[in-house]
Amino acid sequence: MPEPPNQPPASPASAFPRLPPSGIKVIVVGAGFAGLSAAIECDRKGHSVTLLEKTSNMDDIMRIGDIISFDPNGSKAFERWPGVVDAMEAVARQTKWLDLYHHEGTFVTRQSFAHERAWGRRINGHRGELHNIIYRHAVARGIDVRLGCRVEDYFEADDPPQAGVVLAGTGERLSADVVIAAEGVRSRGRKIVLGFDENPKSSGYAVYRAWYPAERIRDNPIVRHIVVNGDTHQGFIGPDIHFLASSLKNGSEVNWVFTHIDDGNIDESWQFPGKPEEALKYLDGWCPIVRELVKATPEGRLIDHKLVYRDPLPTFVSPLGRICLIGDSAHPFLPTSIQGASQSIEDGVVLATCLELSGRDNIPQALWAYEKLRYDRVHKAQAMGPKTRERWHKADWKKVWKNPELIHLVREPWLLNFDAERDAYERYPTVVAELEKATAKL
Repeated sequence: MPEPPNQPPASPASAFPRLPPSGIKVIVVGAGFAGLSAAIECDRKGHSVTLLEKTSNMDDIMRIGDIISFDPNGSKAFERWPGVVDAMEAVARQTKWLDLYHHEGTFVTRQSFAHERAWGRRINGHRGELHNIIYRHAVARGIDVRLGCRVEDYFEADDPPQAGVVLAGTGERLSADVVIAAEGVRSRGRKIVLGFDENPKSSGYAVYRAWYPAERIRDNPIVRHIVVNGDTHQGFIGPDIHFLASSLKNGSEVNWVFTHIDDGNIDESWQFPGKPEEALKYLDGWCPIVRELVKATPEGRLIDHKLVYRDPLPTFVSPLGRICLIGDSAHPFLPTSIQGASQSIEDGVVLATCLELSGRDNIPQALWAYEKLRYDRVHKAQAMGPKTRERWHKADWKKVWKNPELIHLVREPWLLNFDAERDAYERYPTVVAELEKATAKL
């Protein structure tokens, strides 16, 4: 795979700051954002990491073309990974606002995010490009990344204390002190944690996602304003649909997404191909700007993805406390939360810190502490997705015209002005004491 743009020169693995070896062996399953971040954070803490990814060619992930957002609470980790945040900023959208419109085209309000810079960085960019930057950093650190390894089962034992995975095809068994399941909503790790198989459920909504060069619209008088003045960010709100569009890299690339009611005609896949003419059927009566952006989408640059959810889990940790779920494996988010990616980063940060503080002799303690540190926060953040969607899709426009801020995104300090690593260091002793107290009562 070619190097991503603006990636800093490679450094020897020994040059990256990390704590002394902890003796803890970690297997991470899945090299998405959650898995990569957990692997990097574990390496920072001195743990020995093996990262397994079913994809044989990471170019396949690089080509996934839609927007992904990291809020200040998620990007704090990137600033601790040498070179990563600067490489991300170089390809990210450079806007500090969101312009919101009625679906028929009338401007409603501009929401500014400028004040959030005091909390950290907002990074919004191409999913594949940002993923590649993190992946290359993991490789540069010397993390043992094994591609083409599909996990078909998980196991754990008390004697000797261990956890592990079984690889599909070969049946090879790999063991470690702890296994982190980060494969997403269909994670096979969920079965050993829950004790039964469970299928994801439809949320009742699906989302179209597109990304293409700005040349496709630069000469179109209806939409050229989106790309001729640098980066832009706008949203259009209508009944049961919200449409978001932006330009990036000084207006050289365009992306748009819109959430619509799921009519059951798409599969649960990130890469199910969509057709502009089908997308346009949902947009009858919408303004020309929106329709022209959809019409300009080239073949092969549109996907239609079913949004699935899981009921909140009773636990993220296996019975013996040596396997845990992170990211979408534990708590899939709707896009309207704008927190799914950031919360997955927080998961990895907290888990690696708990393992550092527990030591190798107390792995179950670390995993139970991780769950207790994360459980309430992540579910509170998760609940914001449906609330935002309903506020937009069911907007009372008589009230909105009088008070446009009713359709602003809710951006609260408890969520965004947060350092997961610092919080874990500060609260770990108290959380462990609570766990020990609860155990003593049993």
